[in-house]
Amino acid sequence: MSSFRRLALLLALGLATMTTALAQSSSSSSTPEASDADQAQASAQTQGQTNVQARIKARRAKRRADAIHEAYAHRYEVSFGFGYLRFSPGPGPISSVTLKPTGLQLAHEYAWDTGFTRYFDDRLGIAAEARGYYASAYVGSLYNPSNNTLTNPAINQYTALAGPTYRFYMQPKFSVSGRVMAGMIHGNFSSDLGNFAPLSTSFGVWPDGYTFAASASVPVELNVTPKVAVRIAPEYFFSGFGSTIQYTRGFTTGVVYRFGK
Repeated sequence: MSSFRRLALLLALGLATMTTALAQSSSSSSTPEASDADQAQASAQTQGQTNVQARIKARRAKRRADAIHEAYAHRYEVSFGFGYLRFSPGPGPISSVTLKPTGLQLAHEYAWDTGFTRYFDDRLGIAAEARGYYASAYVGSLYNPSNNTLTNPAINQYTALAGPTYRFYMQPKFSVSGRVMAGMIHGNFSSDLGNFAPLSTSFGVWPDGYTFAASASVPVELNVTPKVAVRIAPEYFFSGFGSTIQYTRGFTTGVVYRFGK
């Protein structure tokens, strides 16, 4: 009887030990499976977030590209505005001491400006402009017998220019371009001299007439709407009065209207 009890006790202990070992084995085998599932879920979440961010970025890029194309896909532009130059009205009278021109004070010239541009794509176009410049030339005090006044003669020039323009930076709200134009300019420097007109060059102003003109500028356009913009264009302006070259700095500014997609 005692031997039977011992045998039963041993069987019970063995069964308990086997049960514990099986539970531990099952737990250890299921733990990696659970870890793999968690990793797969985390990877899926990360991939999902990446896809969402990529789609958001793509939509933003498309909206920006559409806005740029809407503003700059027009074939034609017309512009109206004004300009300014710090212009030399002439070489000045000849000095009796040095026998060289003394130079005239630079004149503040103000201009009207109108232009037309034909674009071949969003960036490249051909521009044409017409301008009229007006100022007073300080040549000293002149007594004009025709009206008994002391005068500083009014001068004016009229230009016609054409050349390529290229937008090298475009955003939905603004663009920056480069523009080079060349053409002709007519200067009228003696019409306000009255009786002194035949001696205009003696007072140091340029002789009346036609000569070449050129302009190199950097137009910046701020878009009010896709069709309407405000432009300012700092420039170097060149002319050839008196068989010399005048290098002049100034700007043009005005309103631009785009049409014709």
